[in-house]
Amino acid sequence: MSAAEISPRPSCQQTVNRPVSGTIFSGGEPFSVPATGCGLSVGNFDGVHLGHREIIRQLRELASSHGLPAVAVTFDPHPATLLRPDRVPPPLTTVMRRAELLLSLGLDAVLVLETTPGLLRLSPEEFYERVLRGCLRGAAFVEGKDFRFGSERQGDTEQLRAWAGRDGLAFAAVSPVVAADAAVSSSRVRQLLLSGESVAAAELLGAAYAISGTVEHGQHRGAAIGFPTANLAGIPTLLPAEGVYAGLATTAAGSRHAAAIHVGKNLTFAAARPTVEVHLIDFSGDLYGQPLRVAFGRRLRDTCRFAGVEELIGQLGRDVADAAAAAVADAAWPPPRVTTTSLRG
Repeated sequence: MSAAEISPRPSCQQTVNRPVSGTIFSGGEPFSVPATGCGLSVGNFDGVHLGHREIIRQLRELASSHGLPAVAVTFDPHPATLLRPDRVPPPLTTVMRRAELLLSLGLDAVLVLETTPGLLRLSPEEFYERVLRGCLRGAAFVEGKDFRFGSERQGDTEQLRAWAGRDGLAFAAVSPVVAADAAVSSSRVRQLLLSGESVAAAELLGAAYAISGTVEHGQHRGAAIGFPTANLAGIPTLLPAEGVYAGLATTAAGSRHAAAIHVGKNLTFAAARPTVEVHLIDFSGDLYGQPLRVAFGRRLRDTCRFAGVEELIGQLGRDVADAAAAAVADAAWPPPRVTTTSLRG
C-alpha cells in the first residue's frame, strides 16, 4: 500500500494528538487530495441508502460544476463505539462494502477517517477549520439537513453553511428522501430487517441487503438429507430476523446462484445456537474456508420445528422451489475495482 500524504498544516497537528489518519479508497489510480481542494460530504453512510444516494448525486453535480473531485468522508469505527459503546447500532455494511457502494455511485474517492478520542473532542469549528479545510482541503460541501458534527454533535448544517459562505465556498443542503411517508434512514432500514421485511428494506437501500461470511463446517445434516448448506461464520453486519429467505449467493470465484437461506436455530434438531445456512441451488463443489456473499430477497416463512425428517425434507423442497422462482436483484455487485492508499494529515 502506497502512502498518499496530505500536506499537514500546523492547525491539524496542534489539535489532534496524532496526525489525522485513515484510508483512501478510490476506483482506479491511487487518489491524493489535490491542492485545489475537493467537494466533500461527511457522514456515516451506513447501508448507502436512498437518502445517501441523493446526497452523493448532488455532491457530484456541485463538485463537477466547480471542477473538483467528489469525495465522501466517513469514519471507522462508528463514533458511537467510543462515545456510547453500549448503544452502538449494528452495522449494515463493512467499511470496504460501504466504500464499494459509494464508489459505484461515481465518486472519485472515499476517505475513511480513523475515529480517535482526539478527533471526537474537536469542536465543530475546529473540525471544520482543521480537518475539513486544513487537512482535507474542502472547497465545496453537500450535507443532509439533519447533519451534525463536532464534539457532542454541537455543529449543524446551518453552521457549516455559514462558515462555507464566509470563506467563499460552495454549499448545498439536501432534504431527506421520503418513502412511504417517512424519511429514509439507516435506523429505519435496521428496523425493517429486524422485522423480517427484507423487500421493504431493499427498496430503501436501492439494492438487496447483503451479508458476507466465511463458510465453515456445520453438522452436515443438510447434505445427509439432500439439501447441503454453506454455514456462514464471522458475519460482521446485522442479521435479518430469523426465518427462511429467498436470496442470491455469490462465491469467491464469482459464480452466482439462487439460494434458500435459513437464519436462526435449527429447531427440528434442537440446535442450541442460531446459524446462517445457505443452500445454493444448482451448485456443487467445496466452499469450506472461502468467503460467501448472500443477498436477501423476500422472506418465505418463519423458522419452525418439524415432526420428523420426512416433513422437513418436504418443506425444504418447497423452500428451494420458492427461492428458485424469486428473482433477487443485486445491482451493486460485482463491486468496482478499489484501490486503497493511506491517509495522513
